[in-house]
Amino acid sequence: MRDPENIQELLHALPDYLGYIFYPKSKRFVGENPNPEIFRLVPTSTQKVGVFVNEDLENVRAICSNFQLEVVQLHGNESPEYCQALKENGLQVFKAFSVDECFNFLQLENYTRAVDHFLFDTKGKLPGGTGLKFNWDLLQNYQWPVPFFLSGGIGPDDVDALQQFKHNQLFALDINSGFELEPALKDTRKVKVFINQIRKITT
Repeated sequence: MRDPENIQELLHALPDYLGYIFYPKSKRFVGENPNPEIFRLVPTSTQKVGVFVNEDLENVRAICSNFQLEVVQLHGNESPEYCQALKENGLQVFKAFSVDECFNFLQLENYTRAVDHFLFDTKGKLPGGTGLKFNWDLLQNYQWPVPFFLSGGIGPDDVDALQQFKHNQLFALDINSGFELEPALKDTRKVKVFINQIRKITT
């Protein structure tokens, strides 16, 4: 997100995390010189997440330090060593993987000590989200102890399906395009309603 007023309104929904995309090729890119206000207005109850794709390690460190980001979400080909280096800087590390029918969950083994959470998204031609769902049943093949975020095309009408989806390591949901008025601008009413519905079925 990158619009201060939109972020301020969204914060009324008390999200656990708020993401900022630092990938220049994304249509949701925060920009070369993002408005510092979009970071300052976020309370400590919501953790700020920087989203990166194969970014230089020192650049990631500098950005997180400059904007006081607590979390990095990595959508490229970042190695376990790269992830571990960021953890050693005191950052939480979310490593995203794109899932399809051919996805081999064994490849995650080397990451299990280097990340705090995995994020499972729909496989597309480019890094980042596709706005489409993948077959969530594939996640029954995930057996590692690291909790994961479920992502990929989740929208306001998916509450019932999410209630039916069960996995011991499901930690949180990552929502984006299904709740947008346009890229990087959220429909805050839809987000509030969705978060309230999800919290009711998980408490």
